[in-house]
Amino acid sequence: MNDATPTRAGTTDGTDAAAMPVFAAERRILGVPASQWPSIIAPIVIGVLALAVWEIVVRVNSVPTYVLPGPIAIGQALVSDWGLLSTALWTTLQIALAALAGAVLVGVVLSVLFTQSKWLELSLFPYAVILQVTPIVAIAPLIIIWTNNNIPLSLFICAWIVAFFPILSNTILGLNSVDHNLINLFQLYGASRGQTLWYLRLPASLPYFLGGLKISGGLALIGAVVAEFVAGTGGSASGLAYSILEAGFQLKIPRMFAALLLISLSGIVIFLITSWIAHLLLRHWHESAVRREN
Repeated sequence: MNDATPTRAGTTDGTDAAAMPVFAAERRILGVPASQWPSIIAPIVIGVLALAVWEIVVRVNSVPTYVLPGPIAIGQALVSDWGLLSTALWTTLQIALAALAGAVLVGVVLSVLFTQSKWLELSLFPYAVILQVTPIVAIAPLIIIWTNNNIPLSLFICAWIVAFFPILSNTILGLNSVDHNLINLFQLYGASRGQTLWYLRLPASLPYFLGGLKISGGLALIGAVVAEFVAGTGGSASGLAYSILEAGFQLKIPRMFAALLLISLSGIVIFLITSWIAHLLLRHWHESAVRREN
């Protein structure tokens, strides 16, 4: 008799299958896997400690708030000036998000056109590089003049220029990185160029595009703020950059730091949102997002 013959419930050693250990799903705390909590708690602890040290140093050395305000003074300014700062934040975010959307639209369209026509790519891509390496601070005054002093439009163009190139270059890289064997397979089965683009090239380029989107999200915000510094806007068109300038002139340094904090938090939120979008689109099939089993 063969010793490996199943004897109980399909097992080879007589062990009851129902009694065999079952690996339980990872425990979750507040909907987050327990293994991910250290990566969340550690930065929070470091941040809280840094803020505490900052506040202690400022208080012990009696540093004036117009030189360096402490975290508590910044928080108080954020609350007391929230009406002004929230309006400025919304103005800056509108420009940054509009510029990001424009960069995605134009960048993806041009990427597809470039990969479909090498002559077109060789003719126009160098000008995209020139546009990227030109300092936005240098050309912002010209853009303001060319737009007939239309401040929102000029800020949008400046932010778009900064955010455009990562989308373009990353998407082109993704479209050109398709496995040649898969392209040959599509050709073997008589797929048209449109079918190859839609069912092969675009899905393969998605991780590259999403990587560029993460970069462009922060760059669009930076471009909007830098352009506003150059333009020196005021009134209803004023964003966070103008709030910083105004607070500096009035020596309201806590408000200045509060505006800087909002810019930083906005950049973090934009990055988290683009990362979440990338996770949703890639989690079921791409190696960068699929959870490992070992």
